[in-house]
Amino acid sequence: MKETESTTSVFALGGLGEVGKNMYVIEHENEIVIIDAGVMFPEDDLLGIDYVIQDVTYLKQNEKKIKALVITHGHEDHIGGITFLLQNVNIPVIYASQIASDLIKKKLDDKNMKYENIIVYNKDTVIKFKKISVEFITTTHSIPDSFAIVIHTPNGDIIHTGDFKFDLTPIGPMADIHKMAALGTNGVKLLLSESTNALSPGFSASEAIVDEALGDIFAKSSTNRIILATFASNIYRIKHIVETCRENNRKIITFGRSMESAKEIALKNGLIKDPTIFIDTNQAKDLKKNEICILCTGSQGEPLAALSRIANGTHKQVQLMPDDIIVFSSNPIPGNSQSINRIINKLYLKGVKVYTNSDVSDIHTSGHAKAEELKWMLRLIKPEYLMPIHGEYHMLKAHKDLAVSCDIPEKNVFICKNGDVVLMDKNGCRRGKRVQAGDIYVDGSRIGDIGSVVIKDRKLMSKDGVLIAILNIDYSKHTLMIKPNITTRGFVLVNENASLIREIEYKVTEIVNKALNGRYNVTDIKNQVILELNMFINEKTGRRPMILPVIMEVKK
Repeated sequence: MKETESTTSVFALGGLGEVGKNMYVIEHENEIVIIDAGVMFPEDDLLGIDYVIQDVTYLKQNEKKIKALVITHGHEDHIGGITFLLQNVNIPVIYASQIASDLIKKKLDDKNMKYENIIVYNKDTVIKFKKISVEFITTTHSIPDSFAIVIHTPNGDIIHTGDFKFDLTPIGPMADIHKMAALGTNGVKLLLSESTNALSPGFSASEAIVDEALGDIFAKSSTNRIILATFASNIYRIKHIVETCRENNRKIITFGRSMESAKEIALKNGLIKDPTIFIDTNQAKDLKKNEICILCTGSQGEPLAALSRIANGTHKQVQLMPDDIIVFSSNPIPGNSQSINRIINKLYLKGVKVYTNSDVSDIHTSGHAKAEELKWMLRLIKPEYLMPIHGEYHMLKAHKDLAVSCDIPEKNVFICKNGDVVLMDKNGCRRGKRVQAGDIYVDGSRIGDIGSVVIKDRKLMSKDGVLIAILNIDYSKHTLMIKPNITTRGFVLVNENASLIREIEYKVTEIVNKALNGRYNVTDIKNQVILELNMFINEKTGRRPMILPVIMEVKK
C-alpha cells in the first residue's frame, strides 16, 4: 500500500506507555480532530516538576488543519492540559460534555484565561466537518457525562472508548450497549480502547456495592464523627456519600479546594439535589459529632491536602478525637502507597479507627474496565484492528493478549508509543512514519524550559548537595586577591568539617592560580574548577556535589 493524500493517520501525543497526559489525534487530509488534552502527575524523581504535558510541536506545525478538540470526560488526565495547549496552539473549538465543560471553564477562570468557544455536546450530538464526522456513545465511568467518541472517516469508522466500565447497577446512566453493538454490526475499522485494568481479571465492582459498604460503615458508626476522604473528581462517589449522609441524618462539611469545586458543579448540574445538607464549621458547633460527616481531599496522602493536615494536627478547623472514624474511599495510585501509609500510621497513633478498601470492605471500586469488560467491549464493537491506549506498556500488552483471545489477529493489534502513527485506508491499517512526541515539564509558570539537564542537576543536588566557591580575581594582575570563600548546602556541615573545607580552599586556589598563569578566560576558569575539584572531592569523600564557581572581578 502506498501512502496517499486520502490516508487517515491515527496517533497519540500522550497516553501510551503511561497513565496520564492523554492526547490522541485523528488526521485525514486537511482535517485534524484532537481527542483529550490531559496532564500527567510527575514521579518522585522529577524534582520540583508540577505537571508533565505533551510535546505539541506537530500540532503547532499543522495548526491550520485543526478542526476541534473533543473531550471524553472531565478527569485531569484528560482535561488538565487544556490551559497549556491553548497557550501554544490555536484551537478553534472545544467540544465537551456538560460536567467536563464546567470543569474546563473553572480551570480557565483560575488561570485568568479567556476562551469562549466551548460547545456542550450530548449523546445525540453529531459534529460534521468536510471529510470527518464525530458522534458520541454514553459510557459509565466514575464521573458523570463520560462518553466514547466515534470518528467517521472515508476510510472507515474509528471508536475511542474514553475511560469506561460496564456497570449494570450504576449511579448514573448505563453505557449505551445497543449503540455500541449497532456500530459494531455496521463495521468498525479501528478501536482505541483503554487498558488501565487489563491485567486485572474479572469485572469491576459496581458502585452499588460501594454504596452498600459505605452504608454499613455509617450504620456501625452511629455515635461517631466520620471523616471521609476520596477523589474530588469521583463525582458519583460524592453523590452517594451525600445520599448516605441524608439517610443517616448527617450534615456534610467539605474541605479542599478541588472538593469544593466538585460540590459546586454537582449542585449546579442537579446531581446533588439538596444544598442544605452542606454546612460550614460555624454551623457544625450546634450539632452533635454523630450528626457530622467531614468530606475532604487527601486520599492519596498529599502532604498539603486536608486529610494530611488533619492527621498532622495542623488543620485550623478540625482536631481529631479518639472515637473518630476515618474512611479512605479510594485505592492508592501507583507510587502513592508510602505516602498513604504514613498518613494512616499517624491516624492510628491518634487513636482513631481507619477503614481502607480491602477484601472485607468494598468502599472503593475502579472506574476502569477489567479484563472481562475489555473483552465485552471487543465483542460488541468487533473491530477489524485494535490500538490499546491509556496504559503502561505491560497493560497495553495484556490488552493485546485479550484481543487475540477474542479472535482479533495478532497482526491487527498495534502496540504503539507516543508519536507512532497508524495509517488507515480502505484496504486496512499499517504503521506509518513517526511524528514528534515527548514530555514537556511544567514548573510553576514555566513551561518547557525545564529539560533533562535541569532535572539531572536537581537530582545531583538532592543526592550530594551543592558547593559554591566564591573567587575574587584581579585580572589586571592575574591573581586571586583572597582565599576562596567556600559555602556548602546539603554536602557537609562546614563547622564540623573544617579540615576538609581548608583542603578544598587550597585546591581551588591551586586550580585558579594555574589557570590565571595560563591566561584562561572566565568560562575556562569555571570549567577547570568544576572538573578538577569534582575529582578531588570524589577522591576525598566518595561524593559528587554540584560545584558552582562564582567569579568576582576586582577592577582598580
